Amino acid sequence: MIFGKKNHLVGLDIGSKTIKVGEIIESNKGYRLKKFGMVDIPSGTIEDGNISNPELIAESIRQLFKTYGVKESNVALSIGGYSVIVKKISVQLMEEDKLQDTIHLEAEQYIPFDISDVHLDFQILGESESNPNQMNVFLVAAKREMVSDYVDLVEMSGLSPCIVDVEAFSLQNVYELNYEIENENVALIDIGANKTSLNILKGDSSVFMRDVTLGCEQINQKIVSLVDCSMEEAEDLKDGIDSDRISKEDLKDIISSVVADWCTEIRRALDFFYSTYPDDKISRIVLSGGGANIEEFRQLLAVETSAEVEVINPFRNIIVPDNFDSSYLQQVAPQASICMGLALRRIDDK
Repeated sequence: MIFGKKNHLVGLDIGSKTIKVGEIIESNKGYRLKKFGMVDIPSGTIEDGNISNPELIAESIRQLFKTYGVKESNVALSIGGYSVIVKKISVQLMEEDKLQDTIHLEAEQYIPFDISDVHLDFQILGESESNPNQMNVFLVAAKREMVSDYVDLVEMSGLSPCIVDVEAFSLQNVYELNYEIENENVALIDIGANKTSLNILKGDSSVFMRDVTLGCEQINQKIVSLVDCSMEEAEDLKDGIDSDRISKEDLKDIISSVVADWCTEIRRALDFFYSTYPDDKISRIVLSGGGANIEEFRQLLAVETSAEVEVINPFRNIIVPDNFDSSYLQQVAPQASICMGLALRRIDDK
């Protein structure tokens, strides 16, 4: 979904806990990081993609751009969750412009929303492996109301929304830039504050996507129920600040319980993938989002899935100037991934 004209874009990742901004410029030496910053927003301000206080978020975005000296106003943003449906479908071979004319008819049988209530887009993947008269297509449907809310929010911030991407695709973009693409099955899993997205790649093609309502806020909610504190105070307790209010043993038990639930849900999603592709095996899982930093989660997931588990580095193949704090970027790298994927977008992209 494209709304603007200029080629250069700033990545703006509006999460339910933090907002991130990133700017990447192209040079003859490759991609170079120009700007990156993030700011926390109050808990509950954005839930399940619903924006309860747009004025507050718009002000946070304005301050974020001012603090980090971001001058460019054309931005790429992303959406996800249950208001976005991504499905791989097979249709009769046809030219792209013909499919553009018929995509609404094709979509009606796959989308659980009223077609008039969604924005539709598609990407032709190529000829079907099982039927030479058909082709595989990625169908994307996003609720118009959600897209409008985010576009209005960005415009309220004084910015121009030029591309609205899907979070899983943004993550795939930054992965493909930074890692060698081999003929293997890789699961990209982003664990955010309230939502986890799963994107399984076969080589450079996405074949399976799923969003699950789980994330790091579950840990904070359990801390709140135990200690009787605010969500902001729970975040500090989770990070080891003011640790007198909760014992290390209680905190460890909470984290262990939550990450076990995460692994169960991810295992279910992977089992669904295996039921569709019984001869395939996921050899590697690449984690992003705040949950990627939890060591116990990484270890348990590796055992549960029998796969190699690693944390993404979205700056791996990007030139980072000396004026950036490398230790800070290393710390926030998993959370910066979607933002960096958005910053790679250009207006003339499909």
